[in-house]
Amino acid sequence: MNKYTLIMAGGGGTRFWPLSRQNMPKQLLNLSGNDAMINETILRCKDIIPTEQQFIVTNINQVKIMEDILIEDFLRENILKEPLAKNTAPCILYAAMHIFEKHGDGVLCVFPSDHYITDVEKFHSILNKAIHLAETENLPVTLGIKPTFPSTAYGYIKRKNDAIDEQAYKLDRFVEKPHFEKAKEYFSSNEYYWNAGIFIWKVSLVIELFKRFLPRIYNQFKQMESKFTSPDADSLLAKIYPNLENISVDYGIMERLDEALVITSDFGWNDVGSWDALGAVFPADDNANIVKADFLCVDTKDCIIYGEKKLIAAVGIHDTVIVDTDDALLICSKQKAQDVKYIVDELKRRGKTELL
Repeated sequence: MNKYTLIMAGGGGTRFWPLSRQNMPKQLLNLSGNDAMINETILRCKDIIPTEQQFIVTNINQVKIMEDILIEDFLRENILKEPLAKNTAPCILYAAMHIFEKHGDGVLCVFPSDHYITDVEKFHSILNKAIHLAETENLPVTLGIKPTFPSTAYGYIKRKNDAIDEQAYKLDRFVEKPHFEKAKEYFSSNEYYWNAGIFIWKVSLVIELFKRFLPRIYNQFKQMESKFTSPDADSLLAKIYPNLENISVDYGIMERLDEALVITSDFGWNDVGSWDALGAVFPADDNANIVKADFLCVDTKDCIIYGEKKLIAAVGIHDTVIVDTDDALLICSKQKAQDVKYIVDELKRRGKTELL
């Protein structure tokens, strides 16, 4: 059976402001020093799923800059353009119906575009297992990441005790981001795993589940049947998208499933979702600071320091994020790093579009 990758790359990366902007969101940035995050995602899958069978869904406004950044052998015709951002459910069905029309059925591996993974060999082993289970069991498969601390930034997946093998279990339920005491309970349990937002399932099953659980979205896209690869596709999508429900695939599909599988995974995963997660990419110095800048400090510990040009000097600063760019300076508590997105909301409210 054919194998395909769908990389969801339409987000704005607002928790990584001021480095991540609308015209250069986080997934297009080179945070690791190796390559743009989206290219690292493509290359990480290349040994299992050929580049010509990989697809990207992104916002139409990001297409030009993405085409310039993507690795040379990625087929530009495999960039699927959304006229509006409508969360993960619509983009997955759009891609599934496009792929089914163009190539037929196969196993579709859905990934966010901005994850960081250190153990690629182990990731490949898990992905191959997931693809095999998705094909033979005809069930959705998701990857549950073994938690390394009691995080309140991630949703969780609870597994059942029904084991398929030593790593694969029947899925019990998805759990929303917990408060800290509940996160500690999950962390000490052997049944809860971080939800990485990675899904592996047959293309035909994706379409079937949308028809069952999200019929209004399915019926909108059904109007485009046999036209997903036509010259009229973009204009048809522009008419359909304003009518689509804004909903994630987690809420719309996964949390409502009667049966699915979870593979418990540990391959050095981090979603680098906010500035306090940068330690997954760069090692800390002797004072537990994560530094990617020209930096001078006195009595400064447990900080995240990112700068592009100017010297950043700090005295007596602890547990703080400092990010300096050409036109903005961010200073926030590490404990509030998830709330940087509210700065973006406030900039929008004030009409400061030049800073978005």
